[in-house]
Amino acid sequence: QVQLAESGGGLVQAGDSLRLSCTTSRRTYGFNEVAWFRQAPGKEREFVVTTMRGGEKECYSDSVKGRFIISRDNAKNTIYLQMNSLTPEDTAVYYCAARVSRSVVCKTMSDEYTYWGQGTQVTVSS
Repeated sequence: QVQLAESGGGLVQAGDSLRLSCTTSRRTYGFNEVAWFRQAPGKEREFVVTTMRGGEKECYSDSVKGRFIISRDNAKNTIYLQMNSLTPEDTAVYYCAARVSRSVVCKTMSDEYTYWGQGTQVTVSS
């Protein structure tokens, strides 16, 4: 049973930074692609960023490009999401997701991912 667990969420002010972590029960290099999604109240789950095995390719949504950075520490089986210059529009539950199937293009749809964490709340006050 593969498990993903997010942590690091919280309440911050606009302009602040926050780093989320996603720790997996399986070695991160065993996943072809690991992503972050988010879901704000009353909205659909939204793609944020994804990284492929080895970090050879990363894709960011336009709404976070230049502010968020994804990284991984394979030795710790952990994926990080560094979030900078946060705004109230970034308020959401953030989920990490993983897939094993290979692809040459970034997968940005939630139904393309097999494994999910339980989510961590990020709230940005103005």
